[in-house]
Order: sequence, then C-alpha cells, then structure tokens
Amino acid sequence: MPQLHCYIPKETANKLHLKAEQAHLSVSKYLAKLIQKDLDNEWPEGFFDLFGSWQGDDLVRLPQGDYEDRETLL
Repeated sequence: MPQLHCYIPKETANKLHLKAEQAHLSVSKYLAKLIQKDLDNEWPEGFFDLFGSWQGDDLVRLPQGDYEDRETLL
C-alpha cells in the first residue's frame, strides 16, 4: 500500500488526532476513510450522457400555491 506524506498546521493535526481517537481509529485509517469518502463522492461514468434521454410523458410541475404571509422581521 502506498505511503503518503503531507504537512499540516499543528492545530489541524491536534484536531485530526482527536477526531481519529473519537472514531477509535488510527490517524492513518481515519485519513484513508476521509479520502476514500471524498473520492467516492463522484458522478458515475456516463451519468451526464443520460441528459435528455427521458422517453416517458413530459414532466409537469404542479401548481405550488401562493406564498404564505409572514411577519416582517425588524
């Protein structure tokens, strides 16, 4: 498994150690989970190629009604 090195401010490192401890994980595992979560948060390949491919009835937004009257704040 590749090993990465980075530099972060001491205050950030302290917060990182605390969060990892609260999650009952080593700092390395905690960072790996954060990175994996971020990398997995992407659109699937070809997702945007589907734009305009709907072949059913036209989508219609029903009337939403009127806005309610609210008190004015200060």
